[in-house]
Amino acid sequence: MKIIKASYLIQLLEPPIDMLKRIERAGRVCYKSEDKITDISYVQMLKKLIDSQHESVLEHGVASVKFICDRGISHELVRHRIASFSQESTRYCNYSKDKFGEELTFISPDFELSPHDEYLLFQIETHYISRLREGLSPQQARYFLPNGLKTELVMTCNLREWRHIFKLRTSPRAHPQMRELMVPLLKDFQDLIPVVFDDLSCSR
Repeated sequence: MKIIKASYLIQLLEPPIDMLKRIERAGRVCYKSEDKITDISYVQMLKKLIDSQHESVLEHGVASVKFICDRGISHELVRHRIASFSQESTRYCNYSKDKFGEELTFISPDFELSPHDEYLLFQIETHYISRLREGLSPQQARYFLPNGLKTELVMTCNLREWRHIFKLRTSPRAHPQMRELMVPLLKDFQDLIPVVFDDLSCSR
């Protein structure tokens, strides 16, 4: 049994400046102002689009993030409709196999696990693996797996939707484990694509 921290990895499909310049070119079609494009004009153009709430143009830019989180947090992420998801499947993954270290991996929660908590997770692992060895398929044995189980999830959506996600998921009302991922992720997006995300903030 392993207990690990949640994490993420940003996977951009193109260099940030190339993406922002492409968004600018799309946006300028609306105003027929392509003649105003320069090497740095995308900065002011995108600021104006965001300030005027003409955010549909941001849908021309796309970013993917690979999350390593617990199943409970993944259930919240997949509720975002304007996104594509690929998730580790408990129907097909057999955690008793060598490639999984013949063990379950759990995500550490936002509270301290007691010895009794850790023993309970160990019991779940023992029961899950024993039922697989007795002949249950992975999709049957997953019945015993808890929300704290580690999962990997690749989430792809456009920049407008990422803005919406950050507004919801960095809020103080968001689940603490969601904020653990989303607050630093927003900071990384602000570093990578500042003009699109600089106006967003969250309580740390």
